[in-house]
Amino acid sequence: FTNVIFDEALAESIPSLRDSSVDMVVAGQAAHWFDYTQLFPEIERVFRKGGTLAFWGYGDHAFVDFPQATNILKHYTDDDDTSLLGPYWSQPGRSIVVDKLRAIQPPSETWEDVTRTEYEPGVKGARSGTGTMYLHKRLTLNDCMKYLRTWSSFNTWQEKHPEAQSKDSGGSGDIVDEMFDRMRSVESDWQSDGWEETEVEVEWPMGVLLARKR
Repeated sequence: FTNVIFDEALAESIPSLRDSSVDMVVAGQAAHWFDYTQLFPEIERVFRKGGTLAFWGYGDHAFVDFPQATNILKHYTDDDDTSLLGPYWSQPGRSIVVDKLRAIQPPSETWEDVTRTEYEPGVKGARSGTGTMYLHKRLTLNDCMKYLRTWSSFNTWQEKHPEAQSKDSGGSGDIVDEMFDRMRSVESDWQSDGWEETEVEVEWPMGVLLARKR
């Protein structure tokens, strides 16, 4: 596209953009990292009157048909035990996204039509949560394990526990293997041969923030 320009810059400082030149700013799974003491003055500089801000972020998924597995996932991701994943999330970003971006407050003197949409998954089946669902997927348990190993908390945990290698790489098991062993011990549907290919429905909690420049 000849009318598309790619530029790399900090969200808090975009010198290539002129004053009052932007109609919309979008941040997907990134808004919880911004420095809002600097971000709002900068996007207010580049926005035209009536321009739209659209931020969204998601937390940890739920296994909507398996409440016990979901509780084990929450234990491993939220507990402050250093043998688990909880202490290895970067803050305050982790808390902001888990709280559905509520900490992000567009200044009322320069923003209007502030709208928030949220979803919190339930564990009584698909779409049993509260709010408006945006993000869901059917995954195999093997896919779920691979997904968890992309998390920043897992990578930091692994740096602290280099001796723990995953079973599929020939090791005796890492924190994800341990987590799923515990899940399988309480979820009978996950105990058959070839359990890794068992498909499950997962949904993510979501926070969406929209606002319009005055």
